[in-house]
Amino acid sequence: MAVRFSSTQRAIAAGVASAGLLIGAFTLGAGQGSAAPATAGGVTGNAALTAATARAAPGGTRITVTGTGNVSGVPDQLALSMGVQTSGSSVAAALRQANSAVRSITTVLRHGGVAASDIQTSGLSIYPNYSGNYGVPDGYQVSEQLTITLRRLSAAGSQISAAARAGGNATVIDGVSLNLSDTSTLLASARAKAVADAKAKATAYARALGRPLGPVVSMSETPVAQPYPVPGFATPSASRAASSVPVHPGTQQLSVTVTVVFVLG
Repeated sequence: MAVRFSSTQRAIAAGVASAGLLIGAFTLGAGQGSAAPATAGGVTGNAALTAATARAAPGGTRITVTGTGNVSGVPDQLALSMGVQTSGSSVAAALRQANSAVRSITTVLRHGGVAASDIQTSGLSIYPNYSGNYGVPDGYQVSEQLTITLRRLSAAGSQISAAARAGGNATVIDGVSLNLSDTSTLLASARAKAVADAKAKATAYARALGRPLGPVVSMSETPVAQPYPVPGFATPSASRAASSVPVHPGTQQLSVTVTVVFVLG
């Protein structure tokens, strides 16, 4: 029996068939594109990316070494930390005694050749003294501190003794440190030694590996450690302060460490 379709049914069927043809064509085209990607100069897209990455990557084996340079110098200045400590029945009395002692110390140092700019006030404290349990102070204590730079070591001992005598029994010396006033020349020498040490190590490693040593890629310096101060002097008594305090400058060492990266040929 013949089947008849209305005009509306025939239009719907034609639309479905057309959609099917379009989907099939799109699927076929996509499958062909993945099977055969576009090429440039005979190299596929993935291969071209790999080649570009290889060319951009840094070439050659690298070796990292550290070098150290040590130099010694004789300190040429002394930093003195000293002051006075006084007691009185009142704050005013204790402060008056401390101020007088500090003025005497400053005057003696200035007459001894110490520049005013090398004498600096570094501390002041006032606090009560208690001997009972009533919470009422029976006196007050005042402490004043100075930091003094003595730039002539040959005269430093006599300057310290004179300052201690001027302060009398109120004198307190906390300590001293011997310093190098200018380290630029010493540091330049230490840096040159550190670089030479690093290059010698790298050359030895390269020789052991049977490879020539190439150029430097990078270099960095570890922060320079400051020389350690010498132990402080004890507070001189009145009898010991009469003579010049012995000052032995000795030597101080400066050390520079560098990290260098070389390329091996």
